[in-house]
Amino acid sequence: MTSTNGSVDVVVIGGGIAGASVAHELAAHRRVLLLEAEQALATHSTARSAATYIPGHGTGPVRALVAASLERFAALAEELDAPPLLTPRMVVWAGFDDDGVRGVDALLAERFGEPLAPQRITPEEAERLSPVLRPGAVQAAALTTESADIDAAALHAAFVRGLRRRGGQVRTSARVTAIDRLADGWRVRTGDSHTDVPDVVDAAGAWVDVVAAAAGVTPIGLTPLRRTAAVLSVAEPERLAGVDGGLQPMVTEVEERFYFKTESGGLLASPGDETPSDPVDARPDELDVALALERVAAVTTLGLRSVRTSWAGLRSFVADRRPVVGSRPEDPGFHFVAGQGGSGIETSPALGAFAAAVITGTPVPVDIDVDPAVLSPLRLM
Repeated sequence: MTSTNGSVDVVVIGGGIAGASVAHELAAHRRVLLLEAEQALATHSTARSAATYIPGHGTGPVRALVAASLERFAALAEELDAPPLLTPRMVVWAGFDDDGVRGVDALLAERFGEPLAPQRITPEEAERLSPVLRPGAVQAAALTTESADIDAAALHAAFVRGLRRRGGQVRTSARVTAIDRLADGWRVRTGDSHTDVPDVVDAAGAWVDVVAAAAGVTPIGLTPLRRTAAVLSVAEPERLAGVDGGLQPMVTEVEERFYFKTESGGLLASPGDETPSDPVDARPDELDVALALERVAAVTTLGLRSVRTSWAGLRSFVADRRPVVGSRPEDPGFHFVAGQGGSGIETSPALGAFAAAVITGTPVPVDIDVDPAVLSPLRLM
């Protein structure tokens, strides 16, 4: 059996956006080994996300992390030789029935006074911005103007590149088979090798509780939820051009019962499903794909009838739908970075820095307005 003892201080388990971002940040201070079970990094949720940056999206702590990530996207691109990571794309929050009208009112009331909060627009303005909408379908609307598409692949690659530049190691096809508690840390076993370290970071996405159980650590109660997406074929792709020189906005039913945005000459659409799942390699359900097509076709004039491709990913939450970052006193050195739900990519620049500070016991960066206690696993006890 081989070992890397003495050359590593921290093992990060999980090669998605959470693991890559925190590993990159930790590598500025510690010797880091990133382990990924699959043959390639970012195989599951990271590679299957709609990847949109939306200010004011999610629970309060998530909104703070989204806000703190904005300037960090540009800084990361410059520091790590990445292409521009954000492409501006507005978001129209639309209500298509009485429940939707009430939903728009509630959204505007909840976000009132927050920086970059959505603003009310008329249904006619929503239809002007998104000319594929069926006239009269929108009953109420709000607009987020500072949102953007995220180049998730480039972002993830930048974190990994930064990790390696700082001397960090990356190992794929390295499924963790056991984690043993030692007197002064943890022994992480992968096949015929093991690594003894004082700190382990469990950033294994939907598998976080599986990894915790392997270490004899109390799980955090993570629930993976399947989200389906599809690219719908559009017979007249020229109709998808933006009216003001940019991209057509993403249109999101305000209760997130469906959303769509232009994508490679088609429409990327989702029925907004959240189906509880075991941690698996998620596959789309045909009924959910059909539901996405039906809902989007009903509010547009594109004559949508066919699906070009479809997929599914797992978005994982704990009960309060806030991320989980930190450790418990009874498990010193075993740290969670988990439960980002649908905001893992848009929060990753700030969450990686936040988690690294929590793990190393250093002050949280001043631009990240989140109290570590709010995301601590201790709140789940």
